[in-house]
Amino acid sequence: MSHRHIFRLTGSDTRAFLQGLVTNDVDKIDNGLVYAALLTPQGKYMADFFLCADGQDVLLDAHADQAAMLRQRLAMYKLRADVVIADAELHMHRGVGDVPQDGFADPRNSALGWRAYRDEPQTDDTTDWTALRVANLVPETGVELTPDTFILEARFEALNGVDFRKGCYVGQEVTARMKHKTTLRKGLAQVSLDGSAETGTDITADGKVAGTLLSQSGEKAIAYLRFDRAKGPMAAGDATVLWSESEG
Repeated sequence: MSHRHIFRLTGSDTRAFLQGLVTNDVDKIDNGLVYAALLTPQGKYMADFFLCADGQDVLLDAHADQAAMLRQRLAMYKLRADVVIADAELHMHRGVGDVPQDGFADPRNSALGWRAYRDEPQTDDTTDWTALRVANLVPETGVELTPDTFILEARFEALNGVDFRKGCYVGQEVTARMKHKTTLRKGLAQVSLDGSAETGTDITADGKVAGTLLSQSGEKAIAYLRFDRAKGPMAAGDATVLWSESEG
């Protein structure tokens, strides 16, 4: 799992510091793993990660490609708070089935099993995580989750990644307005695929762009759709794409 980077946050202000930044309620780490995101002030996605308690410390499990940016951004917000951000020198392990004693159930979806943080790298993982993600409509950092993403369009509410009662955080106003004052016209959906097309290919319907094809597994895929245009058989490269609202 070399694509993950684990930070250790220490200091008396750690929880309060994170609480004012991230989309979820940090105090939930007392009960298990918490999935959350850091947003821009305009409410757009910057990074997603997992948080868990390790004694008085907080571990932050992020995609390795975002580690340098996250370290810089957290340091920028830290100011004079008593928070130290360091590499944890731990490795993320994953699996399905029973949660081990040192593990945490994945809060996004029970089908995604568990995560644990250990001293040695994992070498025995043969799970097809992309297939599980596609089957359960779970977005991936850098594929479905990009700097243009609004997290509610990426199903963060269904994935237990946002708390609407926790109070203010960066980007909270835009996220709350999308929740309470608008109907989502775009978002992630699971589609059926007949044929082949590359990730990132436009999906068209009646000659108009209706979305983008993203993660794929067999005859299923995740797509970002304009719901008003995603009607009937659609096309993506040489593939035919079908979407049913009842399937998500």
